[in-house]
Amino acid sequence: MFWRQYAIKAKEDGKETIYNSMIKRDLKRKEDHNYELIVDNHIQVGYFSSELGDLHGFIRGKLKNSYIEIKVIESDAPEDEIKFQTGKNRYNALARKNPNMHSLKNTFNLDIEF
Repeated sequence: MFWRQYAIKAKEDGKETIYNSMIKRDLKRKEDHNYELIVDNHIQVGYFSSELGDLHGFIRGKLKNSYIEIKVIESDAPEDEIKFQTGKNRYNALARKNPNMHSLKNTFNLDIEF
């Protein structure tokens, strides 16, 4: 809950990169008070390095636990999320997940070429 609160606070402060990184993945607990946040690239690691002090202060204060440590590491796996460039690509990806998209498109004569 406090993780999400801080993410929303970051978004309100104009820190969209921090917000997106925090919302995309949850923390992984490694040991008693040690947590890991996996981010997509080294740029996000850089953003978090300057933000980590404030984040620690917020989380530690809310949980009343000064031992909590959060480590930010770059993912070594290729990004799973597909970034859609066109409406047709987006439609095809959704249709793979839900074949009923084809029947909706045909029933309502929808145009996906936008």
